[in-house]
Amino acid sequence: MTRRSLVLLLGALPCRAADFTGEQWAAIEQIYTKTLSHPFLKGLADGTLPRECFQFYLIQDSLYLRAFGQALNLLAARAPREDWSMTLAQHSIDTLKEERRLHQVVLASYGVTPGMVAAAEMAPTNAAYTNHLLAAVQRLTFAEGLAAMLPCYWIYWEVGKRLLRQGSRNKDYQRWIDNYAGEEYGATVRQVLAMMNEAAAQASPAQRREALRLFVRSARYEYLFWDMAWRREQWQP
Repeated sequence: MTRRSLVLLLGALPCRAADFTGEQWAAIEQIYTKTLSHPFLKGLADGTLPRECFQFYLIQDSLYLRAFGQALNLLAARAPREDWSMTLAQHSIDTLKEERRLHQVVLASYGVTPGMVAAAEMAPTNAAYTNHLLAAVQRLTFAEGLAAMLPCYWIYWEVGKRLLRQGSRNKDYQRWIDNYAGEEYGATVRQVLAMMNEAAAQASPAQRREALRLFVRSARYEYLFWDMAWRREQWQP
């Protein structure tokens, strides 16, 4: 989301609510800037990313998205509004569909079968990130859990739009970029941004502080996830 579109989105919301996602993004500006400069994303854009790194990423992301879908279902069950619950539950279904549509098609072209993906072990960063999300949605308030989940939605949209302006000469990398830069995905992100602002407006000051902390931590995990794929991280020892 560009700064202008963010201002337009937030300007349509009640003043108190509109402040929160703006505060969240301001808190991760430096993290996002560092994310854009990571060699994994630079390699996606210019087509130089080694295929083995992208394959590692897709396998780990398949494992991640299944846990993310579980976390969405848990969060949906705690939503204070029925329409929010239905929206998040649908996002969980869409997450699994996307995993099959994008990941399996590309991985199959690399000779990676669904059985090989299912048998793969989560890398350390992936395990830590998904445990962080599952703990947040199970143990904390709805607003806090949603804040932990939000960077996965929002940062991918921002990265997708940024890389779309550059394009990629690798068709698989371009397919990934198109997926997250598209308007359909953008509409999903806008739903969650509006939900976040409304939930934050109803939260206590202490809950808002914790929601901000969780949002920043998840943004750091997003950076670490791409770094994990770049290094093809393994458990040690």
